[in-house]
Amino acid sequence: MSGEPNFLDVNIMGREYRVACTPEEREALLAAVDLVDNKMREIAQRTKSTIAERVAVMAALNIAHEHLSAPSVGGEKEIGEAVDTSDARRRIDDMGARISSVLAPQQQLDL
Repeated sequence: MSGEPNFLDVNIMGREYRVACTPEEREALLAAVDLVDNKMREIAQRTKSTIAERVAVMAALNIAHEHLSAPSVGGEKEIGEAVDTSDARRRIDDMGARISSVLAPQQQLDL
């Protein structure tokens, strides 16, 4: 039956997730997984962070910023054509510093 959810196992940064999606959504979901996985790996490498939650939040912020900064095309935003501004970068860096300070005690507990 079309539109009925199936499950798809996906891998993001070495962790496996089972996601419900219809057959029609499969290609879009795989593209989203690829985008998120690549962005998280890029941020993990750039920040040298191994804390998955911090990397995930930073990736989400970066993807949201790119989406919101992208020029509008036919009323819709295009991801990947974002305008990178120094103010936005500074704000994202500030958010990362705040996230690090909040997660630091948790990292010590994980050791």
